[in-house]
Amino acid sequence: QVQLVESGGGLVHTGGSLRLSCAASGRIRSINAMGWYRQAPGKQRDLVATITSSGITNYADSVKGRFTISRDSAKNTVLLQMNSLKPEDTAVYYCNADLSAGWPARWNTYWGQGTQVTVSS
Repeated sequence: QVQLVESGGGLVHTGGSLRLSCAASGRIRSINAMGWYRQAPGKQRDLVATITSSGITNYADSVKGRFTISRDSAKNTVLLQMNSLKPEDTAVYYCNADLSAGWPARWNTYWGQGTQVTVSS
């Protein structure tokens, strides 16, 4: 069984910072990419940032220059450093992983349960 466990969410004031972590566990064979998505109530789940196994990053325009995604391949962990937070960043943040696992290996996309980020005005 593959699990993604997120941590680091919380409540901060405008301009504050948070650091989100996501660790993947299980019989993981390889990871193509990991990333973060967010969803506010009544809204669509949108991409925040992704990083591939080779270190290529992609960011939503709304977070460029404020958020930084990084990875620790040895620990199957992805991090999201969020600075200069704004009220519009308020959402549930979900970790995502595109990976193969098991034997024989099977390719699939996995989601964490989400962690709440709230930015007060």
